[in-house]
Amino acid sequence: MKNRKIKKVIFVLAVILAFGSCKKNEQVEKVRYRSPSPSFSNQLTIGFSIDTLAIERWQRDLDVFINKVKEMGADVIVQNAGNDIEEQKRQLMYLLERNVDAVVVLPKDASAISESIQKLRAKGIPVISYDRLILNADINLYLTIDSEKVGEYMASEMLRRTSGENWYCILGPEEDYNMTLIMEGLNRILRTTSVHINHIFYTDGWNYDLSHKEMVRILQNEVIPDAIICGNDAVAASVIQAANRYFPETHIPICGQDADILACQYIVQDKQEFTIYKPIIQLAELAAECAVHLAKKEDIEENRFRVRPINNGYADILSIWLEPTYVDKYNIDKVIIDSGFHSAASVYKN
Repeated sequence: MKNRKIKKVIFVLAVILAFGSCKKNEQVEKVRYRSPSPSFSNQLTIGFSIDTLAIERWQRDLDVFINKVKEMGADVIVQNAGNDIEEQKRQLMYLLERNVDAVVVLPKDASAISESIQKLRAKGIPVISYDRLILNADINLYLTIDSEKVGEYMASEMLRRTSGENWYCILGPEEDYNMTLIMEGLNRILRTTSVHINHIFYTDGWNYDLSHKEMVRILQNEVIPDAIICGNDAVAASVIQAANRYFPETHIPICGQDADILACQYIVQDKQEFTIYKPIIQLAELAAECAVHLAKKEDIEENRFRVRPINNGYADILSIWLEPTYVDKYNIDKVIIDSGFHSAASVYKN
């Protein structure tokens, strides 16, 4: 009897152990055939560090960029600095820690992130400076619309529209190197004319309340400008709103850049003289292509583009320059609507 009980206990224990073993093997099999985590896949990852998404234009750039990168079989990690230099530095270090395969940077400040960029490059991560030149750092490539040409177009087209010689500039932040290039283009055209740029205001942080307040101050305290060159269309919109409030019967020729939808509406309503259209879809897709090629250690086909090196204080940087186009009410259908940049219904909304 005693031996029979012992045998029963041994049998029960064997069943329990066998069942447990089966459960354990089942768990092993589940883990073994689980889909691999993306972090362990061979898919390339491109980082995009962007100054801010508060500007209409950057939202479009980013959407186009992400779609193109994914079309090429890579993934994207986007870091939005929210218009904060220190935050952008932290986010660049996050991309470094994630060991991304390439980084595209739209910098808030041209020189403030140099040390962060050098750390990325020291780890062998390619860096593309997107539409704003990063200064004093070893970047692989600078992709941009020709901002000097933007300034030249602003000057030459405004000269056709006003005979006044008292011009003002209400630009973007002074640390945005594109503002420097725009001024160089403006001055190149205006130096042989009688036009005087009597006032330059830099809108800190692209804060449009500041540009609006500056326009109010000008209208309340100074002679009404004969023309106003604005850093972008959003700045131009804030200036136009101030002018309409204080001098609704006085037309002041105003221009901007980016072909924002409100600017296009203002142009057909004769509230804004013109804007400078920048082929941002082409630029964003090109940035995606170049980032993936650099991540794969592949060469970039320079012969497809207008290439001109630019010195950023560290070295002569390979730079690709796309051509801008001025847009007024006479060519807006061809440049903006026919290209699909904005629809006719949205441009002629009012």
